[in-house]
Amino acid sequence: MSVFQNLFDSIWGNETLLLILGLLSFAMFVGSLFLIPFLVVRIPVDYFARNKRQRSPWAEQHIVIRWAVMVVKNVFGLIFVLMGLAMLVLPGQGLLTLLIGVLLLNFPGKYTFERWLIQRPSVYRGVAWLRRRAGRAPLEFD
Repeated sequence: MSVFQNLFDSIWGNETLLLILGLLSFAMFVGSLFLIPFLVVRIPVDYFARNKRQRSPWAEQHIVIRWAVMVVKNVFGLIFVLMGLAMLVLPGQGLLTLLIGVLLLNFPGKYTFERWLIQRPSVYRGVAWLRRRAGRAPLEFD
């Protein structure tokens, strides 16, 4: 018997785990329906229109505030990335959730990756549709 078969059998044999996974899947689906559009329409129109990332509004704050904001932002980004990966196989807006998570994380080469990701046709169509529905201008690229 393979490892996957053992895992599959143990999950299906545990009703509590199935209930928790089902509720978690439902909560992620409902949460993504409200939170993703809220965040996508708040991306500035010119966010991707520059070759280099613009300076953060928190850059002028005290170092403790900057670090606190960065830690909280990265924790939320990691949560969104994990939720987006899960939603690729569970109900929800997986690609848009991944995009939001990546936008929140800090890592080298992030801006280049963001620009590449947002220009994927399936992601851009979803983002453009949400922005159009909210009465926001489409994102600009250089």
